[in-house]
Amino acid sequence: MIRVVLMAAALAACTPAQEAKEEAAPVTNQQVAAPTPSDVPVRITAEQAGQTIEVGVNQRFAVELVGVPTAGYVWAPAQVPDFLTRAGEATGNTTQAQSQPGFTGGNHWEVLMFAATAPGTGELVLEQRRPWEANEPPNDVFRVTIVAH
Repeated sequence: MIRVVLMAAALAACTPAQEAKEEAAPVTNQQVAAPTPSDVPVRITAEQAGQTIEVGVNQRFAVELVGVPTAGYVWAPAQVPDFLTRAGEATGNTTQAQSQPGFTGGNHWEVLMFAATAPGTGELVLEQRRPWEANEPPNDVFRVTIVAH
């Protein structure tokens, strides 16, 4: 009997405006932009694999790739030219649905940031692999040529 009274009180506390608000905001699988900081002017995407990218000396740039860290596959530098240095990283959901309670697994953004410390030209190579499987070939490889001036 007490449970019925508590449930009735809880239902009465919901106003029509609250119910409409909850119904008006369905969660979709709409894509979410990569979580690259707004002060990073050059954003390199997977579609630019194999291309030559120009950056300024002392300019930060980001490589935005989708990974599967929930399965252990993460992107990491395999080859970095001497004139580049790591300058941060960010991760985040790729869809709105991933932020909902109970959602598990799925792809995630992996953003690796670098900065050119001197002029130069060289190939930046990132590999997607499970860190504990050092003797296995990478799951994927991303390459771009960076020209810093």
